[in-house]
Amino acid sequence: MISYYKKSKAKPVKYVFESSTPGSQYTIRSAQAIFQQAKAKAGIKKEIGFHSLRHSFATHLPEKGTDVKYIQELLGHFSIKTTIRYLHVAKEKLVVIESPLDSLWKGGNRLGWMINAIVNTKNAMGRY
Repeated sequence: MISYYKKSKAKPVKYVFESSTPGSQYTIRSAQAIFQQAKAKAGIKKEIGFHSLRHSFATHLPEKGTDVKYIQELLGHFSIKTTIRYLHVAKEKLVVIESPLDSLWKGGNRLGWMINAIVNTKNAMGRY
């Protein structure tokens, strides 16, 4: 965005990407047309619409550690259920989640070993 600002003859006043009238935003139709032109220039053949930018934004925020409640607020969703539809947790991210019990176990802590044994026993018995 910095290079866009430096190259732009008319400096944005209110919006990063403004229409030809300083301080006013693009119309929805203009933004969609610009998106389609950029997609064509980039050689993207996949049929995607302007809304995919919003979806991508919402999908990548959790990867950066943004809490789902903040994402809900940013997107203006009334219900958290609507926000959760946008979120896709990458499976490789799930693998690196460490249980607090694991850290106790790794530290050689006897209490951690006992808690881990209890949890594993309950899991094996189907009660947990």
